[in-house]
Amino acid sequence: MSLSTRTLLIAVAVTATLAACQRRDEKPAAPPAAPDKAPAAAAASTTPTAYDSKNQYATVKLALPAGVTDKPELQGPLYADAVRELNQFTEGAQADLSEAGAGPNPYEKSITYSQGGESGKLFSLARTNFEYTGGAHPNQTYAAVIWDKGLKKRIGFNDLFRPGADLSVLDKALCDAANAAKQARSPGYERVGVGGKGMWSCPKASATPFVLTSGSTPGKVGGITFLFDSYQIGPHSDGDYWLAVPQAAFRSLLAPAYADEFAGAPVKAGDVTPKN
Repeated sequence: MSLSTRTLLIAVAVTATLAACQRRDEKPAAPPAAPDKAPAAAAASTTPTAYDSKNQYATVKLALPAGVTDKPELQGPLYADAVRELNQFTEGAQADLSEAGAGPNPYEKSITYSQGGESGKLFSLARTNFEYTGGAHPNQTYAAVIWDKGLKKRIGFNDLFRPGADLSVLDKALCDAANAAKQARSPGYERVGVGGKGMWSCPKASATPFVLTSGSTPGKVGGITFLFDSYQIGPHSDGDYWLAVPQAAFRSLLAPAYADEFAGAPVKAGDVTPKN
């Protein structure tokens, strides 16, 4: 074997040895990073939907519908405010009845929220306040909540309707519904008007609590239901009135931000007072 051939073979052997050493020293590539986990779902609300307390002076209760549980910004304040109000009622009952010698009949108060109509942007609740502190009969009054789901805040009448809108059209539609409902319950009843003189008159829409009314178009509001307690438009014997006014009667008065939430017709217009 010639010297040049031997030199070449030695060089090849050295190169192969070095390559093998390099392969042994190389660390295996790290496995690709695992993809980020999907964000956890929003935690369910821990606020209760009911409250019940009873002692020798008062029985108090609160009920919220299931529809508020995915709206913690609404559910939390509603629950806290109602419980505080009920506890204050109990304290007042204790003071009254202790002073009067704690008679056999404790006071009663309940706050019940029931779900009204809902659209893509809006959600509504009717609040029924029942209170008995002795006397010939208990008292029942109403309030309402209109909730903007996107803004996560309550809105009022002046948010829903255009500033400066002529609301006499809506006032008349509500008064017509009130007169029709009263005539059906008390035939021969004398019609009244908005701001009319005498014992009874039709209140203005802007001063009356209301909820949204489900309608014939899915995802839209078909009208507004106004909530009247007894004594507002008639004697206590007539009872309460829930009066649904179709959105067609006031659509032109709505604020642009909410006009598209209304369409179709209510499932039922006029007197829609709950039977219970």
